[in-house]
Amino acid sequence: MQFTGSDSYIATDDLTMAVNAAVTLERPLLVKGEPGTGKTELARQVAAGLGLPMIEWHIKSTTRAQQGLYEYDAVSRLRDSQLGDARVHDIGNYIKRGKLWQAFAAGEKVVLLIDEIDKADIEFPNDLLQELDRMEFHVYETGETIKADVRPIVIITSNNEKELPDAFLRRCFFHYIRFPDMDTMRRIVEVHHPGIKDRLLTTALTQFYELRETAGLKKKPSTSEVLDWLKLLLAEDLTPEDLARDGADALPKLHGALLKNEQDVHLFERLAFMARGRR
Repeated sequence: MQFTGSDSYIATDDLTMAVNAAVTLERPLLVKGEPGTGKTELARQVAAGLGLPMIEWHIKSTTRAQQGLYEYDAVSRLRDSQLGDARVHDIGNYIKRGKLWQAFAAGEKVVLLIDEIDKADIEFPNDLLQELDRMEFHVYETGETIKADVRPIVIITSNNEKELPDAFLRRCFFHYIRFPDMDTMRRIVEVHHPGIKDRLLTTALTQFYELRETAGLKKKPSTSEVLDWLKLLLAEDLTPEDLARDGADALPKLHGALLKNEQDVHLFERLAFMARGRR
């Protein structure tokens, strides 16, 4: 079972090696990187590439680890008992299976995505240590133990908003998705915008990488944002000459696809003003 990337997802050699190493070791793959570098999409492509079903658990700031196992709805059971509902005699009717339970009970190998784990409380990763390590957990309300007959491929993503506990990190295979270089970005663009003219792509990517390297930028534009920007350039039928700027630090055309906060827009406006003043 080897992941080699796909026609719709450009995976570098070190990324495919990390995926396959995690599969071989049967350890969760922890993937970090800038937002928009394809971490979530990686899990979907691994599932598609290996021909496996996929279960997605998207983490929010209010998500608790217990929700990944199961939730017991005691309130509904109390209400039904007051109404004389016969369902109350089977407590299993009030237990909602979480994403880990679904993955463990699938009966076949699946890909389990735990997306943006760093959004949750700092204790969240620690609360899942035993379950991810042993691939089993106990349901106290019914007295049953849920154990994975086939270990799922677990892919965990993080945007590095919080440091993850050392005990959790020890149980994972780690990979950091570096931002694509120019050549890799060209291959990514070709997948999403096949047939784009080389001169336009070269001009646009040159401006994009110059923008990313601007000192003082609060949020660097990501891969997904440059793809959106190129889509707009193509929709407007712009030429390389249309992308020419008045000064080296002037705002690029349709910059709203790349710059996502007013501080960065004001930064480029100030740089453009200073560039004009030096003439």
